[in-house]
Amino acid sequence: MAFFKWRKSEPAPAGETEAPTDDDAVEQPEDEQPEGALDDDEDAHDDDESDDHEDDGGVDEDVERSWRARAAAVIVGGASTGSKRPEALYGAGADFGPTHFARASGCRVTTAAGATLIDCTMALGAVAIGYGDRLVTQSVIEAAAAGSVAGLSPTLEVDVAERLCDVIPCAERVRFLKTGAEAVAAAVRIARAATGRTHVIGSGYFGWLGWWGDAATPGVTAGERADYTHVPFDDVAALERAGNEAGDRLAAVVIEPVVERLPSEAWIAAARALCDRRGAVLIFDEIKTGFRLATGGYQQYANVAPDLATFGKAMANGFPLSAVVGRSAVMEAAGRTWISSTLASETIGLAAAHAVLEWHERAEVAESLWSTGREIRRAVEAAIASSGVGGVAVDGIDPMWLLRFADEARQQRFLELALRRGVLFKRGAYNFAAIAHDEEAVAAIEHAASSAFVELLEEEEDSAGGADAP
Repeated sequence: MAFFKWRKSEPAPAGETEAPTDDDAVEQPEDEQPEGALDDDEDAHDDDESDDHEDDGGVDEDVERSWRARAAAVIVGGASTGSKRPEALYGAGADFGPTHFARASGCRVTTAAGATLIDCTMALGAVAIGYGDRLVTQSVIEAAAAGSVAGLSPTLEVDVAERLCDVIPCAERVRFLKTGAEAVAAAVRIARAATGRTHVIGSGYFGWLGWWGDAATPGVTAGERADYTHVPFDDVAALERAGNEAGDRLAAVVIEPVVERLPSEAWIAAARALCDRRGAVLIFDEIKTGFRLATGGYQQYANVAPDLATFGKAMANGFPLSAVVGRSAVMEAAGRTWISSTLASETIGLAAAHAVLEWHERAEVAESLWSTGREIRRAVEAAIASSGVGGVAVDGIDPMWLLRFADEARQQRFLELALRRGVLFKRGAYNFAAIAHDEEAVAAIEHAASSAFVELLEEEEDSAGGADAP
């Protein structure tokens, strides 16, 4: 793995947040690798998986369609995760592409019909190490074998909470839940309980729950979100206006620190200053940025601490676990309100998070996600340049990037052509880098993107030529 870096004997300086450069990559002796890591001579995928990413005419597309139809018949929308619905994956009206997988390993997924794809979505960012990582999997198996729940809290809950407090700047106390939506809703409730106020200003996406959702969404009432004001990302003037309107009712400002790009220093400073001035709680939603930009998320990367923060996704490498963390003075309010879930502390997710924390302690995971993402972005940018295609650009930041198309129809066709060459790209935000994206995968991504762009242009030229024919 050319982009992955094991930690040197000397730890990085405390608080160091600068993204790594290619010159930093080092090889570490095999006996210093974390237990469960892939050996250099072992593939991240099965030997019988094809390395040829060209269109596989042997894949039965009828099998893919049958799974889509079966899902639509019994699961509303065809998928329980909104971003995995067919129209979310490939666009409205798209009738191509797989919707279900049978196996995932490293950075590759095997579809229901047996096609192997390099995955750039990495389960919507839930997986940053790789699918089926041996260290994580072994930890989970041991937890399951020991009994994952009981009538008492597990010792592992304490262990993982202590370790989160060690690596997340704002974390002095912790509460566990299962999803990002739950965690942010819990953080908001804690903030309201701590301040005795009701109003929340927010910027970002916080899950499906109604406290912040669009009142026009069926099932969300105007009363449910009456104490919430949305402001555009990185709009300091809008934030100040909302703060003035809320006045002494302001309980919290909750923001996603990264929305397709890093925020300005002025935006973060304004949010911090507004909360300090009003006695409100600053909450960072680090569900996407935690264990990715840095182990401790954006707050560690930028050296700015909120009062509360939420973590999930990559924290447990795809297993269900989220956490609300924060300053003791604020978190104490969680004991005065009611936040509880039967399976909040089951040990499967906790064991996965424990293994991820081991990865981050022994290896430069976040730094490697920056360097790997940078190489993938460069590969796709090279594909765009070499093909001569216009109307498309690579955007975002290295660990979480996106392809921005000016035309939706062209985006759909590109996604279809790339699938034929063995790569699953995300429609819109985000494509996520993972440790499992090795040199071979990056080369295949560039090849698939380049070939897809070239074929797209050829089809458009042929269509234009046919239209001009007498």
